[in-house]
Amino acid sequence: MADVIPFKGILYNPNAITPMADVTAPPFDVISPAYQKTLYERHPNNVVRLILTSGRPDDRGDSDRHRRAGQTYKQWLSEGLLRRDNQAAFYLQETRFNQDGNHLNRFGLIACVRLEAFEKGIILPHEKTFSKVKSERLGLMRHCHANFSPIFSLYADNGAIIDSLKTAIPKSTALIDMTDDQNNRHRLYRLTAPHIQERITAAFTHERLYIADGHHRYETALHYRQWVAARTPHFSASHPANFVMMYLASMQDPGMIILPAHRLLHQVSEKALDEMLALAESYFDVEHFTDTNGDSDSLASEFLDRLRALSNENAIGLARKGRPELTLLRLKPRVMSERYGQEMAAELQDLDVSVLTRLIFMDLLGFDQTRLDNNELIGYSSSARAAVAAAQNETYDVAFILNPTRMSQVRRVSEAGLVMPRKSTYFFPKVLSGLVMNSLLEDEDLQQGAAAGSLDSKKGGSS
Repeated sequence: MADVIPFKGILYNPNAITPMADVTAPPFDVISPAYQKTLYERHPNNVVRLILTSGRPDDRGDSDRHRRAGQTYKQWLSEGLLRRDNQAAFYLQETRFNQDGNHLNRFGLIACVRLEAFEKGIILPHEKTFSKVKSERLGLMRHCHANFSPIFSLYADNGAIIDSLKTAIPKSTALIDMTDDQNNRHRLYRLTAPHIQERITAAFTHERLYIADGHHRYETALHYRQWVAARTPHFSASHPANFVMMYLASMQDPGMIILPAHRLLHQVSEKALDEMLALAESYFDVEHFTDTNGDSDSLASEFLDRLRALSNENAIGLARKGRPELTLLRLKPRVMSERYGQEMAAELQDLDVSVLTRLIFMDLLGFDQTRLDNNELIGYSSSARAAVAAAQNETYDVAFILNPTRMSQVRRVSEAGLVMPRKSTYFFPKVLSGLVMNSLLEDEDLQQGAAAGSLDSKKGGSS
C-alpha cells in the first residue's frame, strides 16, 4: 500500500556544528515561548529558527517570519552548515528513554512517503486539525520548500518489520548520538545498502500508515503539492513535492508509549463548574477526594491511582482553581450510546476524549464550536500531576485529567475512516526536528544555497 522510499537527507555538517543537541528541537507545536527563547539563545543555528522563527515588531504577518526562515535556510546551505547526502538513504533512529521508572527503546525509520489522500485508505489520520495552523505551516513550506521535521506515523507491523530494521543497524558508530533536554538519548544510523533498501520498500507495500503526530503538517503537504503542481509545467509523479518526510514506528514496538493530553481551561467560572457538577450526577458516579491531613502529594497519588485503575472504563478526573479537593467522574453504562448513538459512531463513543468533549464540554458546560476551537482558552499537559497543580495554584480555572487513549482505539478509529477530537493522544517521546531534513525542490544545487525561493522566481508564483 504505502510507497516508502529512501532520500538524500539534509543534515547538519558535523565539522561545523557541535554538539548536535544544541541545534535540534521538539516539533514546533510543543515549543512554548519561553522554550523558544531558550533554543534561540542556545545556538545561532538551532532548527527552531526555521520551524518557529521569532516575530518582530514590524512584521506584517506570518509571511515575514516565513520569509526570514527561508533566507536563513538558504544561508545555512550556502555556508555549508547544512549538507545534503550524495546517496539516497533510509535513516534509522533509536530513542532510549525512561517512563515511569522503566527504561525503554523505540525505533523509527525516517523515510520519504508518497502523499495519498485520506480517502484512499493508505495513510490514515486519527485526529481533527486546526485550519489556522495548516495555513500558517503552508506559508512556511512555500518559502522554504523543505521538510524540517518528520511526520510521526505508525504501521501495524504484521510482518515484523521492526525486527529486520534492528538487524540492519550498521556495526559502525552512529551517525548522530545525542541526549536531549528530557534526557532521552537519540542515535541515528544511515542505511544505504541496496538490498536493505529494497527489502524495506517492499515490506511497506503491505502496510497502511496511521498518522500519530503531525496531522497539520501532513494536510499542509497535500496543499503544498497542489500549489507546486499548479505552478510547475510537466509536473510528474516523481516530483519531490509528491512526498513528505516521515518517521515510521511499529505499533508493536515495546517502546511505543501514548500519554494523555490533559485539558487546562481558562475562563470557566465557579458557577459554571458548580452547575456542571450538579448535572453530571445524572450521567456519572461522582467520587470526591479531600485533603484532610494537609498532604496534597498523597491526595494526588490516591486520586491518580484510582483514575488509572479505571483505565478500561470511562473515567475523568477534575481539579479546580485554588481548591485542594479532587473529583473523579465515572461514566454510567450506556450513557454515550443512548445520548449520541444517532450522531456518533460506535468507535468514538468509548473514548474518554469523546466523553469529555461531547458530554462535559458541549452539553454540561455549554461550549460551542468556537469555544472549542479557541486554543488561547485551552492548554494541554501530558503530566497529570502538573495539570492538577496548574489548577490548584490558580494558573487555570480547571484541569480535566484523562487516562491515555489505547493503541487499539487509535487503529480502530482510523480504519473506520473517523477522527478523534483534537489532542486525543500524546505519543512520547516526541520526534526531534533537525536530525534530518528533506528538500522538496527538483535539480537544486544545495551546496550553493540555491534552494529557498527558487520555485517562486522560476514559476512566477506568489507567496
